[in-house]
Amino acid sequence: VCFIPGGLDCSICFVSHVLGKVCVHGRQKEILSVLVPRLTDLTKSDCIWQRICWRLVECVPDRWMEAVVLGFVQTAPGADVLSRLLGNLVVKNKKAQFVVTQKVLLLQYGHTTAVLQNLLGYLSLDSLRRALLIKVLQELLETWGSSSAVKHSPPEQQQYISKAILICLSHLKEPEIESCRQELLTSMMEGVKCHLDSNLPQIRRLGMIVAESISSKINTEGPVLKFQYKEDDEARELKSFLVQTPPFCVVPSLPDDDRNEKADAVLPLVLESNNKSHTGALVMPDEELDAELDSDDDLMPYDMSEDKELKIKAPVYIRDCIEVLTGSEDVDKWEATIKALESLVRKNPAATREVSVELAKVLLHLEEKTCIEGFVELRQRAQVAVLTTDPIPVAKYLTSQFYSLNYSLRQRVDILDVLVLAAQELSYPKSRGKTTCSGAQNPCIQLLPGSDSSKGWRRIVDERIKSKTRRFATGQSQVELASGPNEFSSVAGYFFFPLIQHFDRPLTTFDLLGEDHFVLGRLVHTLATLMYLAVNTAAVTAMGKALLEFVWALRFHTDPYVRQGLLSCISSTLLSVPTECLLDDMTEELLESQSWLGDLVEKDPDGDCRRLALQNLLLMENLKKKLKTVPS
Repeated sequence: VCFIPGGLDCSICFVSHVLGKVCVHGRQKEILSVLVPRLTDLTKSDCIWQRICWRLVECVPDRWMEAVVLGFVQTAPGADVLSRLLGNLVVKNKKAQFVVTQKVLLLQYGHTTAVLQNLLGYLSLDSLRRALLIKVLQELLETWGSSSAVKHSPPEQQQYISKAILICLSHLKEPEIESCRQELLTSMMEGVKCHLDSNLPQIRRLGMIVAESISSKINTEGPVLKFQYKEDDEARELKSFLVQTPPFCVVPSLPDDDRNEKADAVLPLVLESNNKSHTGALVMPDEELDAELDSDDDLMPYDMSEDKELKIKAPVYIRDCIEVLTGSEDVDKWEATIKALESLVRKNPAATREVSVELAKVLLHLEEKTCIEGFVELRQRAQVAVLTTDPIPVAKYLTSQFYSLNYSLRQRVDILDVLVLAAQELSYPKSRGKTTCSGAQNPCIQLLPGSDSSKGWRRIVDERIKSKTRRFATGQSQVELASGPNEFSSVAGYFFFPLIQHFDRPLTTFDLLGEDHFVLGRLVHTLATLMYLAVNTAAVTAMGKALLEFVWALRFHTDPYVRQGLLSCISSTLLSVPTECLLDDMTEELLESQSWLGDLVEKDPDGDCRRLALQNLLLMENLKKKLKTVPS
């Protein structure tokens, strides 16, 4: 009950009911876009209107409270305004407290950053509500550090929770941080481990950014965590939430004369401070002057302008390269060898085949001796060259080593990368780059390279022929499409089947179905790529059937990166295996996959998985339509 200036007492419960009814029917924007600005002006300096506004929202029934509170949070221009309009509603009303501290922050993730800043800033502006702010931070950190939440919640929700954590940290004061320092440290260590275990790069980077922010808050004087990641606009935006922005306040405008006087008074002070800073920068201590006098600047440097860098000749035989890479202590020679190895392998295929497996073994175990630029790429290109030169024995060796003991995860991933790159090179025809003109044939004359006279002679003859030739129709010069046999066709099975055989057999240092799920994700994507490159090969039907059985065994994997790879495997199978073979040999597998894809489209938390599942369903529908149009 409020006292009205007209001398009458009245209740505003009816107005509260009307407000709640309008908001719960989805008309928050229409009514609050008019009501909130008016109440904002009235509550700036009038405490009576503040109490009326508090009473207005407190009398809203619980069944409509969520819609009203969300409407105010979304419409209020700032946290200070929201605090004036709602008062301590979250302390007095359990429904409002649940909406503010649980539903908006933990159960929903579609709200804007401004809503988060309004909500958490509102909790921080009163001593009675700050206890809820600390409670909210603890629950957010518990969710952020849960391995189950990291695996099963979409990346958008995890980014939303990360923003809320950083905004909460920006509102904490030093005594509050001191009281919960140990809890923050424990939550940080658990959360960063869960995020770094994820196979998705955006999840790992979120964990790094939040962990750095927590570390900087709890260790203001000591060392802090520091990770290496790409600094882009998203990372900078997340870090900016850690800095609390002051609430917006209106400064009364000064008359023109007073404003000019103020500016004139400030300008000399600024100039004086600048002058002091410049003069202070020129003063040097006596110790630094003595150090400069005692320096070695008076010594004359040696003239090295005519010095030439000695060039180390790389070996010219494959066996010599193996000896240098395995036993040479000459760092310069080792560096020259690794740089020249790829071209040497491609120029000498016969010599490479004699020692191909031995060379592949050396390259697989090769470690960087010097800080050579692009070492990983040079080694990988040399491995691809060896594998494409002698595919069958080298592929047998690499696929057998993938499941062997005493290999690091990095070496196993290197094996997968090399197999994919070599398969791509073998499956694509060699580019010859011939340019022809329609209506004329290229003469089959081979000239010795590097001869200027031969080039001039060639140009003169071409000009004479062109001037004396009559053409009735000319076409544009076009690059002749490269054509040739698919070299991957005969070796696809050696790349594919050994990788798919032993994935469910854990080793002492390697468990694909356990903690090494990152390598499992790379393996699944590798199998999908090999399947796609095996189109029109003899083994493609057997490969497709084995791949669908592999997918069915792993369809309930919790890691989204692995599920994305499994969906890519289905796409590759549908695109590579002939339609007739799909229906004749894989009908049961396709029906099972179709029901699973339907569940993924509706229930999978990862957006990319839902998109890939929908694409596979569309591919299956297109195959059905194609079969119906073909006459029997």
